[in-house]
Amino acid sequence: MRKIFIVTFTLLCFHGWSQPEVIKLYQGKAPGSESWNWEEKRMDVNMFNTPVVYDVVEPTLTVVKPAGTNTGTAVIIAPGGGFRVLSINSEGMDVANWLSKKGVTAFVLKYRLVHAKTSNPPQEMMDGIREGKKFEEENAPVIAMALNDGLQAVDYVRKNAANYGVDPHRIGFMGFSAGGTVTMSVVFNANDNNRPDFIAPVYAYTAAAIGNKVPTAKTPAFIVAASNDQFGLAPSSVDIYNKWLAAGQPAELHMYEKGGHGFGMRVQDIPTDSWIERFGDWLGEKGLLWPVNPMGWMATTNYQQSKKWEVEGEKRFHNDWANLARFADENKAVAKMPLAKNRVVFMGNSITEGWKSTDSAFFAGRQYINRGISGQTTPQMVLRFRPDVIDLKPKVVVILAGINDIAGNTGPMTLEETFGNIVSMATLAKANKIKVIISSVLPAYDFPWRPGMEPAPKVIALNKMLKEYAAKNGCGYVDYFSAMADGRNGLPVSLAGDGIHPNLAGYKIMEPLVEKEIAKALKD
Repeated sequence: MRKIFIVTFTLLCFHGWSQPEVIKLYQGKAPGSESWNWEEKRMDVNMFNTPVVYDVVEPTLTVVKPAGTNTGTAVIIAPGGGFRVLSINSEGMDVANWLSKKGVTAFVLKYRLVHAKTSNPPQEMMDGIREGKKFEEENAPVIAMALNDGLQAVDYVRKNAANYGVDPHRIGFMGFSAGGTVTMSVVFNANDNNRPDFIAPVYAYTAAAIGNKVPTAKTPAFIVAASNDQFGLAPSSVDIYNKWLAAGQPAELHMYEKGGHGFGMRVQDIPTDSWIERFGDWLGEKGLLWPVNPMGWMATTNYQQSKKWEVEGEKRFHNDWANLARFADENKAVAKMPLAKNRVVFMGNSITEGWKSTDSAFFAGRQYINRGISGQTTPQMVLRFRPDVIDLKPKVVVILAGINDIAGNTGPMTLEETFGNIVSMATLAKANKIKVIISSVLPAYDFPWRPGMEPAPKVIALNKMLKEYAAKNGCGYVDYFSAMADGRNGLPVSLAGDGIHPNLAGYKIMEPLVEKEIAKALKD
């Protein structure tokens, strides 16, 4: 069995992820370039205004793991640069970090390049393109090596899919410019072991691609380019599209009027700035941005429904920010019912809302009214506290709020602001002779929808403030945190598949804790 050497190095990326895993694709020297004795170099300041690497001798994959819920999808990314340099950020790491936020495991491929003759390989590349034939002749043997590097990359990811939580049938290959040449060469020459499951050639250069046989296995293609590509490569993308259509393969072509060549992840304030969003839409429509085995709230819905909710949420944000309409009809129905002496209202966000659907038996037969709304923050809850709590005339209100404030769902908030809003709800309740039970915020190590915010210490600090307030002001306090936190001060998978929303086992821990406080409040 072929051995893979894995090394790590410290690389601080813009979004804060550090020490990505770097995989050598070959044991020892890469086949065909055994005599190469130069070293890989990097140039941050150059005519392209984006960092490049050059003189790549040792092909590698740099792994950027999902910064949130792992969808099981992987994408190998081949940056471009005329086989003389690699645009390692704009067409590599920046793309990988964007995909990572969507739950995709990204692998940035450094494939072998033509040895630089000067200390300015970007200029050397541009001069070579003008020379034409000689440039192509120098590239040809290296393109064959880059093809092998690409095939080896797919083979590695597929064989090691389980190690990264990747579905071996969800491995894509995308490439920019010369990386598009690699992409098409890979898909034209692959076998069942190293064939990507989908491709995304971005302003690909196809004239130098090795092979031209469209695979018979289903291989969807997402194709992007700009009509004003200064190297005249727009027809290459149209050619890929036409080949895929003729072969009965799924294909989607985005041809922008402006953007030029090499737009990558650059911001130019033109429509090409959002091409990556269209790629995300395409991945989502194909189910590739949804986990293979969804857990928690994701198990009861799908990507299309979540996008629908996102659109509805945006519309509601402008028309009913606090979502006062959500329970308006139900509240009218409750007002017509005889006043129950032991009525309890549960006020909260998705953790409260999901409680009823996950364990409906807990609410059945009891005078419990659930007023949780997914995604809500404490300022929204303060606005709906009167119609959704006070006007229902409960004996007790259970307030569980704050995690979405920490996530910044409705904008940045300090812990003091969140604490103040919870105190405001408690004050309103007490003024209306409603007993108050304040809940600790549940543990959270990371947010699947907004990764990298490190919520755990903020949750602990907010809970300390809430517990002290409850003790000083005669409120009940439910300490879910201590009963549920793992060694990271997060929620373990056994209690919450996505690390935020409890499953049935999680709610079964919460229920006796809150019922004890409810009984105490009703007795008092």
